[in-house]
Amino acid sequence: MHFMWFTERAYHYMPDEDPEKYRVYENEVIRKRSFFATPNDLFEPEVASKLLNQYLDEKIYTDAELLNFDGVMLNEHHGNPFCLGAVMDVEAAALAKTTKRVKIVLLGNPVTTVGNPLRLGEELAMIDLISGGRLVTGWVRGAGSEQLANNANPAHNREMLEEGIDFIVESWTRPGPFRYEGKHFHFRHVNPWVKPLQRPHPPFWMPGLVSPDTADYCARRRYPYIALATKLRPTTELWDFYAKAAAREGYQAGPENFGFMQPVMVADTQERAEELGKRILFGGAFAHFARPEWMFPSGYNSKAATRRLAQADFGPNATNKPLYGEGGEKTDAEIEGVKKIIYDSYPELQRDMVMIAGTPDNVIPRLNKVLDVLKPGIFSFWLDGPVPHKDRMRCLELLNRDVIPAMREHGRKLGLDDPFTRTPGGRALNGRPHEPVADLDALKAMGF
Repeated sequence: MHFMWFTERAYHYMPDEDPEKYRVYENEVIRKRSFFATPNDLFEPEVASKLLNQYLDEKIYTDAELLNFDGVMLNEHHGNPFCLGAVMDVEAAALAKTTKRVKIVLLGNPVTTVGNPLRLGEELAMIDLISGGRLVTGWVRGAGSEQLANNANPAHNREMLEEGIDFIVESWTRPGPFRYEGKHFHFRHVNPWVKPLQRPHPPFWMPGLVSPDTADYCARRRYPYIALATKLRPTTELWDFYAKAAAREGYQAGPENFGFMQPVMVADTQERAEELGKRILFGGAFAHFARPEWMFPSGYNSKAATRRLAQADFGPNATNKPLYGEGGEKTDAEIEGVKKIIYDSYPELQRDMVMIAGTPDNVIPRLNKVLDVLKPGIFSFWLDGPVPHKDRMRCLELLNRDVIPAMREHGRKLGLDDPFTRTPGGRALNGRPHEPVADLDALKAMGF
């Protein structure tokens, strides 16, 4: 198995260090019902500088000391304080030089909103060269709201993503110079002098929120699909959708084709872990990442994806509906009422396995149950919320010392090979029917 960890690198204040700024900032996010509408006059460069360097230090420490971690994961979002990694390739370049061992997993580059795949291909090639071939390239469509923030047409999003990926591969593998004329991208002179160290190019992974369109695309391209903290049942349904698409391509999908990201918080005591884990709900978490009408603008999703979003509850990482009312609160007392609703949902998140918090002995059995059901070859821990740096470091230490070894052994018993051990799409069916990937009996045994 491949084990990595991830954080959104959010901008925040610490409740135990500056409680008034913490309160004002969170109230503003909740009042607007969106991180995307939070005014940037609340931004303090000194605070952001400290946080960004802490986030990078944690990943450098992972590489040097936490040797059971195989990788560190980055993403990017734009125009909101939920993610300070607005241009993750800058962070990846810093990590490429300051780390020696871990895979640098980018999930992922929003080809559509970047708008220049030639420049993007050069950036990624440089990261791979500097890191000595440790880049894992990931592609994302970018949140619907980011199409608006970056002046991109959401109706062209998927077309531009797929064309951009194809162009980057061509720029890395076709001798230049050559001319490229596509539907959305046009280049009179393609001749990049920086190409990746990995041949023919770094591996491609794609994350998603159980979109059937993305799963079908990944299966056709043999890209591993990483589910971003979605609930277990809809995730198993997505696995089945991918496996059927893979069978149409003539191969058996397996653990090497799938990854899962799990919110988790581990501490020395159950009480402390529960307290810190609850902070993932700060500001409404992903429920307030963007208002639904911004997250899914007209044309952004296919009819099938829109229908699926409307019919199912995937969890807080898929904002398909307002979770805490339509807003309009004026007073602090009204905002406090909404905050109570938000934080009172914490026990439900734990019951649904959306958040797993506790001591190592408490979380290991629950995490192993996730492996039993989903059988992913890639697993990412998700640490988030306004958690003090020392507590985040301790969480990583406990994951490294106790949790990953236990999960790796359990994964070995389940035969959970990662994409570096077994090539995704490498098991031909040769006319045989495909086998299921997820274990629905294990899901049923958990009460889901």
